Amino acid sequence: MTLYRLDDPGDLVAPTVIAAVDGWIDAGSASTTAAARLAADGRIVATFDADALFDYRARRPTLEIVDGRLAELAWPELTLRHARLGDRDVLVLTGAEPDYRWHELADAAVDIARRLDVAEWISLGSIPAAVPHTRDVPILGSAARPGLLRGDVQAGPEGTLRVPSAAISVLEHAIAATGLAALGYYAQVPHYVSGPYPAAAVALLRAVGRHLDAELGDGELAREAEELRTRLNVATAADDTTRSYVERLEAMVDEARLPSGDDLISEIERFLRDRGSEGSQRT
Repeated sequence: MTLYRLDDPGDLVAPTVIAAVDGWIDAGSASTTAAARLAADGRIVATFDADALFDYRARRPTLEIVDGRLAELAWPELTLRHARLGDRDVLVLTGAEPDYRWHELADAAVDIARRLDVAEWISLGSIPAAVPHTRDVPILGSAARPGLLRGDVQAGPEGTLRVPSAAISVLEHAIAATGLAALGYYAQVPHYVSGPYPAAAVALLRAVGRHLDAELGDGELAREAEELRTRLNVATAADDTTRSYVERLEAMVDEARLPSGDDLISEIERFLRDRGSEGSQRT
């Protein structure tokens, strides 16, 4: 049985797929926030079999109870929506990161790309990193071959980097193996910030806008980012140790020192440990 159901998307011209899922590669919810903004009210053209993909005990549906009445269940889902950015057709794949059947999901992504004559695949992600909130959000790139990334984004870091894979990377790898253009933009989120980080979502939207040569509105998110930055500035100024640490991070950025692979691995491992502790507490 197929893992997805595809509805008639209408006439598409060389669509671009933009993909983001939650999980460890969605620090600060930045990539899924950016994807949701891109999809907006776009029409769903493909749905994936949630019962086959998700472990409902690990990712329980949300139950809404109103005055003691079980009113509504919100189930995890993974969908593909059609949107228009300027004169471009865009297909936004976003939702919860699947627990199961990643091989089959990759095959499904390749099948959809072929059926819809997809021109390129763009992964969006956000990763914890030793960067300060007081500077522009750095963006790292991945690319199946040179020349795919646009703007001033560079593929990196240099050398070999081994990290736990995210489902989105499995899909990008499968798409690249077909010869299609496959790339990714990954925002670096200050590791000391907890909760949503709208500045990284804004940075990803702007990276996509530059890539597709399209104007993307980010006014509301930009205001939220500025408000959070102000609060972080106040909190940082109130603690000498924190202020000194942020100043050291600023110096690294100002010296244009890129994070090493070991630095990234260290921050990612800490992020995953923290998420595991939170999960144990919730259970």
